[in-house]
Amino acid sequence: MPPASTKAAATDAVADTRLSPGRPGHRRMSLALFAAGVAAFALLYSTQALLPAVSAEFGATASSASWTVSAATGALALCVLPLSALSERFGRRPMMTVSLVVAVVVGLLVPFAPSLEWLVALRAVQGAALAGVPASAMAYLAEEVRPKALVGAIGLFVAGNSIGGMSGRIVTGWVAQLWGWRAALAAVGVLALLCAVAFRLLLPRARHFTPGSLNPKALGRTVRTHLADPLLMRLYAIGALFMTVFGAVYTVIGYRLVEAPFSLPQGVVGSIFLVYLVGTVSSAAAGKLVGRMGRRGALYLAVGTTAAGLLLSLSDSLAAVLAGLVLITAGFFAGHAVASSSVSRTAKTGRAQASALYQSAYYLGSSAGGTLGALAYHHGGWSGTVLLGLVAVLGVVSITLYGTHAARVEERQARPVHRGVHGVHGANRTPAVSGLR
Repeated sequence: MPPASTKAAATDAVADTRLSPGRPGHRRMSLALFAAGVAAFALLYSTQALLPAVSAEFGATASSASWTVSAATGALALCVLPLSALSERFGRRPMMTVSLVVAVVVGLLVPFAPSLEWLVALRAVQGAALAGVPASAMAYLAEEVRPKALVGAIGLFVAGNSIGGMSGRIVTGWVAQLWGWRAALAAVGVLALLCAVAFRLLLPRARHFTPGSLNPKALGRTVRTHLADPLLMRLYAIGALFMTVFGAVYTVIGYRLVEAPFSLPQGVVGSIFLVYLVGTVSSAAAGKLVGRMGRRGALYLAVGTTAAGLLLSLSDSLAAVLAGLVLITAGFFAGHAVASSSVSRTAKTGRAQASALYQSAYYLGSSAGGTLGALAYHHGGWSGTVLLGLVAVLGVVSITLYGTHAARVEERQARPVHRGVHGVHGANRTPAVSGLR
């Protein structure tokens, strides 16, 4: 039997082969997953900035047209878990490649949809295809990146999401103003095609992936284990609530800005999504934020920023509305990066399934936010949408406070046991995940 020092050295050697800043392959990996994030989010939300134009062509209400977004995100939420299971068997890289290819092909067909019903159906297929990207990407990073660099790596992937969401909306806005919304969707399809090619050429082959078997019973046990973990459940709820706010705001904002008192043209409305650049910065900086404030502190800051943005957006001043969108976007992307990286750190086994469950909750939140936000706008105007967002933000605060309380109770209960064996060791115990547990 080898001595402990030999085992430790072997473990260090394995850990050292993982990617980290400055090591060969890290830059290629970062660029590849950035491109995947751009393609996925550009396609997933390609109709969001076009909803007023879609409503006008098909004579649909805001809530009906919003299904072109909600159908895609809802289908993604339903399919992300089974596709993550396939990635456990066939690999993260092949799963992401196939998902992007199918989504791009459907994206090139979407502009030819003859009716709103066909458009919603194609968007649902596209969302289902994209389900193979997010959970597989998170699992790939958890396996191939050194733990200390994981938050930063996930932050860059999320940053790619924000760039994709921004570029897709800006492209569709201006192209729609010049040539119509169908040409705009075709342009997004071409953009996603280029990103998918770049992803496939750049992403390094997995070195730490171990294929698993497609065992439905084992998958069910893994999922039940994750759903029984209180910390993971809180993280899933936090992701869903953050995305409810974001989905509601960005589904409805186009309708508000094309109407009085703003009356902005379609191209300018699309350019509003330049505020996504703020999300790129805040998500990429999430690792440093956690290092300074802890995960709990970072979440509180994200929540406060989002709430302040919602309240500021109530103004009839365009400058104030834009400032509100900046705060909402910064808060959302920071909160999402913190919560998603916490899932990857918390799950010791079945990481793909843990990430898939987070993505399911996250995109169900997006689907619910888009639909409920449009309904709230229909019945109560922008104030109704803001009220929905504030309720979701309050939910995040409540969950985080409960997690802090649970961690303190757990710490107090553990102290007598630790004192009996190790003196005051229990008094120095740090709650797991910086008070989220």
